[in-house]
Amino acid sequence: MIRRAVLIVLGLIWLGPTYLLLVNASRPATSYDPDRAWVPSADFSLLENFGHAIEGANLGGSLASTALYAIVSPLLAVIIGALAGYTIVVLRLRHGFWWFLLIFGGTVFPSQMLLVPLFVSYSDAGLYDTHLGLIVIYTAINVPLGAFVLRNFYSGVAFSIFEAARMDGASTWRIFWRIYLPMSLSALTAVFILEFTFIWNDLVFGLTLTQTENVRPVMTAIAGLMTDVYAGTPVPVGLAAGLVVSLPTVVLFLATQRLFARGLSLGSV
Repeated sequence: MIRRAVLIVLGLIWLGPTYLLLVNASRPATSYDPDRAWVPSADFSLLENFGHAIEGANLGGSLASTALYAIVSPLLAVIIGALAGYTIVVLRLRHGFWWFLLIFGGTVFPSQMLLVPLFVSYSDAGLYDTHLGLIVIYTAINVPLGAFVLRNFYSGVAFSIFEAARMDGASTWRIFWRIYLPMSLSALTAVFILEFTFIWNDLVFGLTLTQTENVRPVMTAIAGLMTDVYAGTPVPVGLAAGLVVSLPTVVLFLATQRLFARGLSLGSV
């Protein structure tokens, strides 16, 4: 009984910030009072506040760009990562373990270390402030995770499957596309969800590599909106923008949570 009571209290404390976010994002923009932040407002103005945020920060263009990055880049990353895992494990690439370390080793460096060389190289290559530039960097950053999960997954698949397909005359590409890729759908889905969430919530690369409203990711646009809170943007408007923009990742996870959990267990993450 005591343990349950303690867990309930800890749960309420953990949900406290979420409650504050919901309450203050839903109150009218002009009625925010820090002294009454815990008291719900009788007027529900969440959608109205979000509409003001769209007008104030052009979130429509940023949302479209972020959806492009968060769908295309993870798709490319999981396919490239699956190809890497398939080549290393199934095709038994020579020195495959060292190739895997080369692919995965880049993840040990903090993202902040990449910002200056990326900014310079993107400016020289004409990729700065372009959709293609963001897709390329997001894909490259997410490939190691896909290679890690799929390498572990393919290590548990019997090699006799590959041998039987080869005896039937299938090419290595056809075996990958028609057998191994569908077989690893759960693991691919789990990696896609993780990478989608990372890209959707990214601020650092969007802030460094973009400038115009129609190219920058939505979190960068919201960051610009929130820095203007004391210069004219009401607090409920900024909170409503952050709340509504975070919903796609929540909905995606809730819709695929069983497949997500199964994919992570199969990938041995």
